[in-house]
Amino acid sequence: MTKLNELSDNAGARKGRMRVGRGIGSGKGKTAGRGQKGAKARSGVAINGFEGGQMPLHMRIPKRGFNNIFAKDYAIVNLGALQKAIDAGKLDANATIDHAALKAAALARGGKDGVRLLGKGELTAKVSLLVAGASKGAIDAVEKAGGKVDVIEVVPAAEKAKAKKGTALAAKKAARKG
Repeated sequence: MTKLNELSDNAGARKGRMRVGRGIGSGKGKTAGRGQKGAKARSGVAINGFEGGQMPLHMRIPKRGFNNIFAKDYAIVNLGALQKAIDAGKLDANATIDHAALKAAALARGGKDGVRLLGKGELTAKVSLLVAGASKGAIDAVEKAGGKVDVIEVVPAAEKAKAKKGTALAAKKAARKG
């Protein structure tokens, strides 16, 4: 029986690292296995995708699509998730449900332009919703359950600040003239 202080790996289980560049007798001296001169023999080389001056593959392939910088960023909420939150007691069906209430119930993540209501799932509770957008099917489903949907335009905080700054500047100019 082996003692704890005599435990060791099997022979050959752990191999020591090769010490390169330590003389010709080591077999990995002088160039240390890097071949002769050139970019790959130097340290700090990362030439992924470089094809020796030929147009690289990632540049030869055509581009597709674009990112619309004017696209609205809505937090999407489905009717089924809304009903589930009401059943779980996370949302009060009697109060008006808006973006803040949905955020508090962890239903609306992100959405700097407000909440968009979509009609996936079943809604049985009578609710009053205040959202930035809603699909026709979602509005129909809410009204069928006896509720109502008010669609409002949400002005992002950045635009509010910009507008406030603009009115302050206009007031300053008017005071200077008058």
